[in-house]
Amino acid sequence: MKDTMILADLSEIELETGASLSDIRVAATDRAAMLITWSKLTPKNLAVVKIKNGDGVVRGNYENLVLENETSKVASDGSVLTSYHLRPKTDVELLEERMAAVEETTDILTMDALTGGETA
Repeated sequence: MKDTMILADLSEIELETGASLSDIRVAATDRAAMLITWSKLTPKNLAVVKIKNGDGVVRGNYENLVLENETSKVASDGSVLTSYHLRPKTDVELLEERMAAVEETTDILTMDALTGGETA
């Protein structure tokens, strides 16, 4: 059995290789299948990622990952091998997210105070 990457929404992606986050390879039968996998690699889904080996043993737990880029090669039969380059978010990226969340909460509380708790 192959290694598997499990995303936050519990989607499972079968890996060709998963030696490092910076080079996770996934085979797809065609471009459409590749795009389905790629579309799952959202910031929300990359918030919590597990890598399991072929025996089902977790060999990596990761949080707050970013899809930095991907490279795909299309074979003559139409199959696609994609190398996804993931990395942990930097401290600055995490701080920016926290600040955005605080600002959003402040805006909601301010609007609530101005409207007396009534929503539009």
